[in-house]
Amino acid sequence: MTHPFLDLAPLGADRFASIEDRVARLLATEQDVVITQGEALLPLEGAIRGTAGPGTTALNVVTGPYGQTFGNWLRDCGATVYDLSVPYHTAVTADQVEEAFAEHPEIDFVSLVHAEAATGNTNPVAEIGEVVRERGALFYLDAVASVGAEPVLPDAWGVDLCVIGAQKAMGGPAGVSAVSVSERAWARMAANPRAPRRSYLSLLDWKERWIDGGRKALLHAPAQLEMLALEACLERIEEVGLDEVMARHRRAAAATRAGAAALGGGLEPYVHEASEAAPVATTLRAPSGIAASDLVARALETAPALPLAAGGGPLAKEMIRVNHYGADATREAVEASLTALAAALTDHGTDVDVEAARRAVAEAWRR
Repeated sequence: MTHPFLDLAPLGADRFASIEDRVARLLATEQDVVITQGEALLPLEGAIRGTAGPGTTALNVVTGPYGQTFGNWLRDCGATVYDLSVPYHTAVTADQVEEAFAEHPEIDFVSLVHAEAATGNTNPVAEIGEVVRERGALFYLDAVASVGAEPVLPDAWGVDLCVIGAQKAMGGPAGVSAVSVSERAWARMAANPRAPRRSYLSLLDWKERWIDGGRKALLHAPAQLEMLALEACLERIEEVGLDEVMARHRRAAAATRAGAAALGGGLEPYVHEASEAAPVATTLRAPSGIAASDLVARALETAPALPLAAGGGPLAKEMIRVNHYGADATREAVEASLTALAAALTDHGTDVDVEAARRAVAEAWRR
């Protein structure tokens, strides 16, 4: 008995390379693109370990939990790390990055998360990229959450290592990811004696055995299901149009903020300024005296498929996430999420206005 998910023809090098080319077009990049066979933490860690070492001085921007992770990896590599941390309800600015360079002119590596889905903020990469380029530092960017929800342009922004994953705004699989690599980044890896080699974390292995070989022979058997899902995901974005996919995420974010404000009950946007809020997910601050994790648990009791989650770790007490990305970047998902939160707030004896929230969602979606 044949099965469409099991009895698959081998995925050859030509097909693999063609999917890489589609990723490059999505990013409007002429840099080398390497598709990695794992969730985006794989290239995120591999890129840092490939380019950082005891001689590296890094500026690590922390606007959420992933920034903290990158700092840990950099220190583990032996780098000197200066953390630039800002409150999770805001974004970092290019001026703050400029000030860090002025204080530590020896900085030669900058790590930044574009959009933090976990905290709901997004950072001005284009402006920061100008500062980094002027200083000649290597620029590493986590665009896993932002790609598909807002522009991601590594060439135009001077990004040397740009990591993406398909599982959020792209609406694709979680088990495959990609990284675009500049010539400067390849040179930094080649000169780094600690860069992983003969390792799943090694980007240099892909450079020497795949890219430099003309993309004729794969390093190992590719994950067929994930690669085919990524290809289908890219095809869908191409058919709909990237601009429309991003517009849908912007509408979902605007509608969520407007609907939450109209709902009342003490809910309010966690990220204060709409311009600093990520289109991929909206975070809300729970009312005083009510744990966010409890509200989300009650909301999911009757609708477990809603894109709702409490914040991670200590944020579970105060932060609610509406993950309106991919297939959930719809007016219906936003309305259903706010309606479920309204019911949970009502259970706590809090007055809310569901109809006002629905009207606000509809109006914001039309705009």
